[in-house]
Amino acid sequence: MEHNDSGNREISSGPHDRASRFEKAAKTIRDSILRNSSIEEGGCDCPIVVEGINDVKALRELGFTGQIEKVNRGWPIPRLVAYLHERYGIRNEIDGGGSIILLMDWDRTGGTLQKSLRERLESLDVKVDEDLRMAFIRSMKPEGRTVESLRPHIQGLIPLISQYS
Repeated sequence: MEHNDSGNREISSGPHDRASRFEKAAKTIRDSILRNSSIEEGGCDCPIVVEGINDVKALRELGFTGQIEKVNRGWPIPRLVAYLHERYGIRNEIDGGGSIILLMDWDRTGGTLQKSLRERLESLDVKVDEDLRMAFIRSMKPEGRTVESLRPHIQGLIPLISQYS
């Protein structure tokens, strides 16, 4: 709630409390977990691309079981983009959605990297899924600006994610 100049409380326009924000993020997280899951688990086998090993650990703790690719592997960006294009194609064959889920941190460096990877992949007609990153930007920014900064909040997110199963 916010106060106006007269001292009266007004209802704010969006969900600012933690519970509402976490609940909003939970559905998108669950959808992304399903897309990332193997075909045998009923998923789409859609990989997630993150910056590094700590991001992988955070996603595993959240419940992601499928393929997770790291940007920080010692390859130049053009080689990584070529690898992603060759390995995963331009569309996900199961659901027709993005062939990869691109999830860079939502800080300045991550934003620059996200934009660069998206533009390079899209120039090769690769469809990119950015829904998970956008959900984190909208809902988790106060808790941190990196994927790994979600780790302390995972226990609070897991029950909300499981309600969408």
